[in-house]
Parts: sequence; structure tokens; C-alpha cells
Amino acid sequence: MKVILKKDVKGQGKKGEVKNVSDGYARNYLLKKGLADEATSGNLKALEAQKEKQRQQEDEIKKEAELLKNELEDITVEIKAKSGEAGRLFGSITSKHIADTLKNDYNYKIDKRKIELDSPIRTLGYTNVPVKLHQDVTGTINVHVTET
Repeated sequence: MKVILKKDVKGQGKKGEVKNVSDGYARNYLLKKGLADEATSGNLKALEAQKEKQRQQEDEIKKEAELLKNELEDITVEIKAKSGEAGRLFGSITSKHIADTLKNDYNYKIDKRKIELDSPIRTLGYTNVPVKLHQDVTGTINVHVTET
């Protein structure tokens, strides 16, 4: 019997897959527990429509990330910090500082974990910081650290 899995089933497959399983396993376990639906033509069409809708949503999210990437490239985030001799900072600028400044000054809410800062910024000047906006879209933020 062919079934469409509604949830991940260990040993069978992932959600949304069409699998051929034995009749008894399908009737007595998968269908009874609500883990699968029978693969009728109507259910298969509904599955295809659902997959298409999900693809469109993913494309829309990716387009939004592309727009945000372009907007972020146009701005320079200015952060003021105390510094000592030769432009070394007392302390450092972390991804949390950058995320907070983006939120407060520019109204962009970006999670600090998406800001891929290898090591904290410890000197004055300009730094290009990569930001992972989507799994396929990586932008850059231009950070300018100035002395207070």
C-alpha cells in the first residue's frame, strides 16, 4: 500500500514522502496513529500543492534576504568606544554590540548569532563584518569604530 507520511517515521522516511509499505503496517500502525495518509490521487495532488506553496514561501524569504543584504551594504554602523594608545580599545566590540546598534539606530533586527564575527573588534577604524541572512545569502556590514 502506498502512503504519504504526515510526520517523520523512524525506519520509513521523512514527512511528505510517498512510501510503499505493507498493508497491515499501514492500516494497523501508520493510519491508526495519524502518521500517514493513503496515497490517493486527491491526496497526491494536495501534497504537490503544499510543496509548491512551501517553495514559493522559501523563494519569498530569500528575496527579502537579498533586499536586506542590499540595504545593509549601503549603511555604515558607527560604534563609539574608549581607546588607548595606537588605537587599541579598552575592551572590544562584539556581535552583540553590532546587533544592538543596528536595532537602536537603524531599526534592523538581526540576531547576533547571524553576525559572523570571527573575533571581537579591538581596534579603531573600519571593519567589514559578514552576516548570514539566509542559507544562500550572506551580506556585509561596514562597521566604523570611533573614539568617544
